[in-house]
Amino acid sequence: MTEKFTNWRKSTRSDAGSNCVEVARAGDGTVGVRDTKLGKASPVLEFTSDEWAAFLGGAKDGEFD
Repeated sequence: MTEKFTNWRKSTRSDAGSNCVEVARAGDGTVGVRDTKLGKASPVLEFTSDEWAAFLGGAKDGEFD
């Protein structure tokens, strides 16, 4: 079975300690987010490309501060 998400990238905003996330994009545009500590064993949160764009926009605008 092929994994839906490949090419996981660690967030540049993750600290050097234990607060790390990884992000990957699937071929259909879906975005996956998982906990770095657990790697492949981590549950994956899945977002549509529109949901991900809205989240990023909100984060850049300080909506979650």
